[in-house]
Amino acid sequence: MLPELALLDLRLRRRSMFGYAIGLAAYTFVIVALYPSVKGDPSLEQFVASNPTAAAAFGVTGSLTSPLGWVSGNIYTNFLPLMMLLLTVGYGAAAIAGQAEDGLLGVLATLPVSRTRLVLEKAAAMVVLALPLASATAAVVVLGRQYNLHLGIWAVVGTTLAVLLLGLDFGLLALAVGVVTGKRGIALAVGAGVASVAYLISSLAPVVQWVHRIRFASPFFWAVGNNQLAHGPSAVELLVLTGVAVALLGAALVAVRRLDIP
Repeated sequence: MLPELALLDLRLRRRSMFGYAIGLAAYTFVIVALYPSVKGDPSLEQFVASNPTAAAAFGVTGSLTSPLGWVSGNIYTNFLPLMMLLLTVGYGAAAIAGQAEDGLLGVLATLPVSRTRLVLEKAAAMVVLALPLASATAAVVVLGRQYNLHLGIWAVVGTTLAVLLLGLDFGLLALAVGVVTGKRGIALAVGAGVASVAYLISSLAPVVQWVHRIRFASPFFWAVGNNQLAHGPSAVELLVLTGVAVALLGAALVAVRRLDIP
């Protein structure tokens, strides 16, 4: 059972939580159902071959007409991370800094709840907020076997888990920045800005040599940029993403002690 503060935040965001999940599940189903009609289309291969840099910017590399390339290029390297980040970064920026600006945090501070517990409950709410989106997408992709779209179960589930951890990384970054600055706008800008740069590093790494050298600096590389959907993420990749989340949560826990709550 989640604590009261986490449940309160989830009640306030339940529409977006389930709305994003249902919306992306519907989009994923369309992508999956379209695969039989596009798997033999040579024009898609010509697009990737003639515009490799432009295709890479959208997360498309390799064969777009294979099950791996189709699902990766249309879901896992772009839309799923984007929706996940909209949820987690948006919530992370609002969880502490947004409530401080709205005057709600001062009310919460009067409750018999420590600052450490406050941050931990916000982090727990972020995890639950992201779970329906990840679960619904993975379930629809697995059902794609009915449309000749065969991918390994662990590859789908593991990569979805990696995207979930990716979202938590940037969501906790926004949370930590919000705790330090007390400003929702700054937290949102930093979380979204760093995520955008990280995405470009990972997506352009296969086609731009100097970017390829720094690909390890991007959490996207550890989640979806190393062909994880082909074989599933490794233990090292999951540990890196988890370690980043733990470090950012620790930073937020340290910073909240110095936060001036109005």
